[in-house]
Amino acid sequence: MMTSRMERPSDDSSVRSVSTILIVDDHPLFCEALSMTLKSTASVGRILTADTLRQALTLVAEGAAPEVVLLDLNLPDVSGLDGLIRLKKAVGQTPVIVVSSLSDDKIISVALRAGASGFVPKHSQAGLFREALETVLQGESFVPESYTLVADNGADKDASTIDRLSQLTLQQARILRLVCEGRLNKQIAHDLSIAETTVKAHMTAILRKLGVQSRTQAVLIAQDANFSKLLQDPPHSA
Repeated sequence: MMTSRMERPSDDSSVRSVSTILIVDDHPLFCEALSMTLKSTASVGRILTADTLRQALTLVAEGAAPEVVLLDLNLPDVSGLDGLIRLKKAVGQTPVIVVSSLSDDKIISVALRAGASGFVPKHSQAGLFREALETVLQGESFVPESYTLVADNGADKDASTIDRLSQLTLQQARILRLVCEGRLNKQIAHDLSIAETTVKAHMTAILRKLGVQSRTQAVLIAQDANFSKLLQDPPHSA
């Protein structure tokens, strides 16, 4: 079920107690302001912050176990939806709320498709963050009241791209990212401290899941998940 601000009843009660919230954003002032907002609207045991996807994944791997994650899509070490997809693989059923300055309806649509439980524009008032947090903790999805579901000629293609990328395991997503950076199997094996034969096995699985025959085609699929591709309008017919 998807809930917007407009549909939620007025309620002055506070959000239920939350043991741990993880904020992933590379802007310290925004992290501090958002932390203060959450502490003032919910009973939070602790708030962890990470300024890169790598740091966020490390915190999760080390047992941080957040109940909710708030994620900026634009991070220094990640582009587009790749960060959301990889983080969702790491946190499993934990809800992830995307908090972004990019609030185009198409961005919201594909973020939800990629596994986000909610979306809050960065410029939103404090009350909207509270409503989003309360909504996702109840197992529902949250979007701003201005959001309109996107249904255009590119929607099916976008959904297909996201669905295929979402099939990858976290390790396969790491390998695909390194392939996109131009790394060879031997270099990837060194970077991830695994055997080259393991990289080759993962590459075979990646190609199969993405439905392609070559590394180049896999890179093109991955590039379809970045903002510049997703925000392009379908070409006009002559």
